[in-house]
Amino acid sequence: MPIKIFLFTQPGCLNCEVMKIFLEAKAVAFEERDMSRDPAARVELLENYHSRTAPTVVILTPAGAEVIEGFDPDRLDQFLSAA
Repeated sequence: MPIKIFLFTQPGCLNCEVMKIFLEAKAVAFEERDMSRDPAARVELLENYHSRTAPTVVILTPAGAEVIEGFDPDRLDQFLSAA
């Protein structure tokens, strides 16, 4: 299974916009899930990944899910370089 990345966002969130720019600059493919437009995304984030924060990046790998809350480029770089 290839790595799959979800970015949970909401409108008016500056860190969400910065995270999108960061991922795009790194040429990282991701699926954005806007929690204001998709109530199921909000439920998924809370129930499956135990987060309420936007942005939250969820990286799904064969080993499981890595959840990165907020804008944390260092942690994201560490994880992506190891993957």
